[in-house]
Amino acid sequence: MGNRVAREDFEWVYTDEPHASRRREILAKYPEIKSLMKPDPNLIWIIMLMVLTQLVAFYLVKDLDWKWVLFWAYAFGSCINHSMTLAIHEVSHNSAFGNSRALWNRWFGIFANLPIGVPYSISFKRYHMDHHRYLGGDGIDVDIPTDFEGWFFCTTFRKFVWVILQPLFYAFRPLFINPKPISYLEMINTVIQITFDIIIYYVWGIKSLVYMLAASLLGLGLHPISGHFIAEHYMFLKGHETYSYYGPLNLLTFNVGYHNEHHDFPNVPGKNLPLVRKIAAEYYDRLPHYNSWIRVLYDFVMDDTVSPYSRVKRHQKGKVELE
Repeated sequence: MGNRVAREDFEWVYTDEPHASRRREILAKYPEIKSLMKPDPNLIWIIMLMVLTQLVAFYLVKDLDWKWVLFWAYAFGSCINHSMTLAIHEVSHNSAFGNSRALWNRWFGIFANLPIGVPYSISFKRYHMDHHRYLGGDGIDVDIPTDFEGWFFCTTFRKFVWVILQPLFYAFRPLFINPKPISYLEMINTVIQITFDIIIYYVWGIKSLVYMLAASLLGLGLHPISGHFIAEHYMFLKGHETYSYYGPLNLLTFNVGYHNEHHDFPNVPGKNLPLVRKIAAEYYDRLPHYNSWIRVLYDFVMDDTVSPYSRVKRHQKGKVELE
């Protein structure tokens, strides 16, 4: 259904990723940006409030009809749970307690993980650091789709299915691209999460558990916020591998839309990324960017020049040190 995408491979390049060089250039011109590289203590309280909100929601849905459980999972819970994954993204950069208390951030990430229902926080940290260090790195960056995804999801209908199934691909892709030994903290994350899920089921029943898991699955699939998965690095314009989004959904996503700014300065918490753009406006205003994640999703599905293959890849040069 729909035209087949002509692209049959990734966009292979032989240049370094652009963010390190731009970071050096901007810091040489605007050293005051270093003052923005500090923890965001408000993040702690926001995450605690989000966890509490979902606990209240678990209680409220326990006696609803199934249709309303699923309705509220998509209409409300999906927004909270997707936002929580981006809070965990912030915590993975030590934005809650700072780099000097890295382990505190790991434990807090496990706490933030609870209402998502699936152990995620520790593994995400390990792979996300590789994504920053080796953007587009073949066999390293698991944000890049597999060859199967690029080959199979190549028509309008199949791309639509791929968007719906994004959370499953993100979950299982690392096992095929860059498998890593399970760490001690990952085991703890898993045990704590499964224990929490069992408690939710035992205390409030199956509907609360389904609400939690459905909120994560639906919120990370065909959902307006999920436009950021595609908007961040899918190559809609040749030669540009990272794109920012400056629309209102940044308010729900800890400014993850400021993605060029984030890759240039990963130690700056999301709260301060608009200041980075303001200070170094001549660097960011000239870059292509988006104002609608919904439009990004629509264009990805309908544009027969774009597919999961629309990503920049590079063979990594030099020594690779994985997280």
